Amino acid sequence: MFNNLSASNYDYNSNFYIAEFEDILSKIVICYYLMIDDNVRLSNNENEIRDVLLLNYLKNNNVRNKVGIVNYLFDREVPEDIGTGRTDIKIQTINTFSDTSAYYIIECKRLDETNLNGTTGLNAKYIENGICRFIANSYSTHYKINGMIGFIVQSLDISANISCINNLLEASYKQQTNTTTELTNSSIISDFNHCYCSIHNEIMIYHLMLDFSKNMAAA
Repeated sequence: MFNNLSASNYDYNSNFYIAEFEDILSKIVICYYLMIDDNVRLSNNENEIRDVLLLNYLKNNNVRNKVGIVNYLFDREVPEDIGTGRTDIKIQTINTFSDTSAYYIIECKRLDETNLNGTTGLNAKYIENGICRFIANSYSTHYKINGMIGFIVQSLDISANISCINNLLEASYKQQTNTTTELTNSSIISDFNHCYCSIHNEIMIYHLMLDFSKNMAAA
């Protein structure tokens, strides 16, 4: 279920937790497809897009039963107990009942076509306010596995944009992110081509790129 990039050299990350988190990500992608099928209208606002995904799908009991995520609890904008940040999506599992620090985090960021290679565009914010926060322990990483979701709000070539993010990691954020491996395609979800994984010393981050460019409501 997981690839060699993900697990081979990370004793702390047992195969079980990697597989569990990949299962969670696959269910989030199913909810994304439901949103596309429902033709949801979204405003160009990170929190509002996240709230539609979270409240209407991941926390909707009918959807939870349909998709098979009843064993996970999803919460939004939760202050960190250990770190200093506020998590976009906190995911609790059965293990959280015996160890309150045992949960996963997903950080959400918008991405558009503006200044893809510059340090003032949303690609840079994806790194500065996403990847870097995991590295700096603003967000806890109990299992050393967490995730990010890129909300694509304008039409762009996602694969090409991943190259832009990787270029920025190398050129402008190498020291801050401790990048061991750049964002690399991870084929853990069938029929979904835009899941990626990066490793930053001991921390593994999965990246889902969800294209909502056709769902943006007129300004």
